[in-house]
Amino acid sequence: MEQYRFEIEGPAGKIEAHAYDPGQNRRGIALIAHPHPLFGGTMDNKVVQTLAKSFLELGYLSVRFNFRGVGESSGIHDDGRGETEDAAALVEFLKKKVGDLPLALAGFSFGGFVQARLAQNIDPEKIALVAPAVKKFDVPAVKGKILLIHGEEDEVIPLADLFEWARPQGHPVVVLPGAGHFFHGRLTQIKKIVIDTFKD
Repeated sequence: MEQYRFEIEGPAGKIEAHAYDPGQNRRGIALIAHPHPLFGGTMDNKVVQTLAKSFLELGYLSVRFNFRGVGESSGIHDDGRGETEDAAALVEFLKKKVGDLPLALAGFSFGGFVQARLAQNIDPEKIALVAPAVKKFDVPAVKGKILLIHGEEDEVIPLADLFEWARPQGHPVVVLPGAGHFFHGRLTQIKKIVIDTFKD
């Protein structure tokens, strides 16, 4: 395994990204999106790093990236529109780099909203959304193999809101009892859930 930071030219300029790369025996590509940049969200968020490491363990080239205006990424916050375009540009770049491997999308909070938007235009094999920002944003319905993880005591995105979003789609929700929005002390649990769900 190697890890490295890299940059690509996206629709609004530079996109800063970080890869965990398992090497030649890659099972797929995983793209992970971070929480809201105007509230301190970056690709170095602990939940985002946990998702990236989970997919690395599953054999994926696992890439997280900074949204517009965060870190070395160019541009300014675009309420999910430009962020979705940037994520799509990264998917295209990664598929050219390593081949048309199965794609997994993962996102935490605002990043979950962006990935649900991206999933409308491409066909990911797997989707993992952790505390997606339903109600705060117009998160579209998603289909396919989806994992939803939420904290019982989420103080930012109430669990009832996620149930309301998931119910008409028939998606199951994995609830971590006692966990808040930032999943303090629960990262190992998140990793196990992701790996157990997607290992087959």
